[in-house]
Amino acid sequence: MLVIRADLVDAMVAHARADHPDEACGIIAGPEGSDRPERFVAMVNAERSPTFYRFDSGEQLRVWRAMDDADEVPVVVYHSHTATEAYPSRTDISYAAEPDAHYVLISTRDPDEHELRSYRIVDGAVTEEPVRIVDAYDA
Repeated sequence: MLVIRADLVDAMVAHARADHPDEACGIIAGPEGSDRPERFVAMVNAERSPTFYRFDSGEQLRVWRAMDDADEVPVVVYHSHTATEAYPSRTDISYAAEPDAHYVLISTRDPDEHELRSYRIVDGAVTEEPVRIVDAYDA
């Protein structure tokens, strides 16, 4: 189960809406050894495409180095789908390189409502998981 603060969900949805009709992408970092997303990092979709996303390699290197320096890991890897449901495509599955991450997809196909779903993707196997949105994390 992904437990995530409402402000982080709002940030992902706002990024997805702002980049629409192109896919938006980014991560939410958290402390190493924890499953708690904390630090929102909107990233550039190097493809600038409505059907595909790819992190810019230079930006990804900088973000991953900053996480290493802060003893963080990518707890959430997110991106949007602009015309389809929030389910990983074959390409999304093949590019999923963080086996411990929650892969969050936000569909912005409906201009008034968004769909947000989370998955674990390990060795090509996709498992949907529940999402619990909280105002704050328990101490």
